[in-house]
Amino acid sequence: MTLLQVTALSKDFAGLHALEGVSFSAEPGKILGIIGPNGAGKTTLFNVISGIYPPTAGQILFQGKNILRMKPHRISHLGIGRTFQIVRPLNNLDVETNVLVAYGHRIYPSLLKSLRACRPPEALQEVRSLVERTGLKAYSKTLARNLPLGFKKRLEIARALALEPKLLLLDEPSGGLRFEESFQLMELIRVLRDQGIGILLIEHNMQVVMDLCERIVVLDHGSKIAEGAPREIRSNPRVIEAYLGREAEHA
Repeated sequence: MTLLQVTALSKDFAGLHALEGVSFSAEPGKILGIIGPNGAGKTTLFNVISGIYPPTAGQILFQGKNILRMKPHRISHLGIGRTFQIVRPLNNLDVETNVLVAYGHRIYPSLLKSLRACRPPEALQEVRSLVERTGLKAYSKTLARNLPLGFKKRLEIARALALEPKLLLLDEPSGGLRFEESFQLMELIRVLRDQGIGILLIEHNMQVVMDLCERIVVLDHGSKIAEGAPREIRSNPRVIEAYLGREAEHA
């Protein structure tokens, strides 16, 4: 079953081809890695899928529905959640309230109406469940600005999960984390996959990518240069030349 189908997707910025004819698909309960050197178009791809940028050409189907040029809030309501490379929690609110605000987007039809208090018992129960699922229970009353980076990354995921996504776009979730923190976050991502959520994962940490992903798409200068299982990608000459480096041949 195909969850997301991206076909011949292109995005230009004043003559710069950020994406050129990129095609791939994602499935429920699978992790698809998106890798490539800096400037390859990875985050631009996420921004087009999530509706932040309109595409120049191509097609995006989510569960068979054309989502091209939909507003970001409509795309999230359909079931696509995402995190960002640079975490931006609501720093002056505690962890639980951060997740509650995200949960409110499922309830309120407009930003104006979302300014009302959103603390019905069923909402609080679900939010507390999400906080516990993402390993944040001990920090539920901690202001977001006081969290270590690893827990801010978890908070990003908790807020995305509050939207009940069927597809989760994770933009460098292990960026800036120590080895132990990355390992623990990988375990959380595996749990989400096993719960049936489809995951697109942008990562520069090759150990994370190779250990987590069933398949990998490689971008270079906005074009897809390879797609396959981790073992195939690791030994692909074009990938080695463009991104992994010669040492990958002997890893």
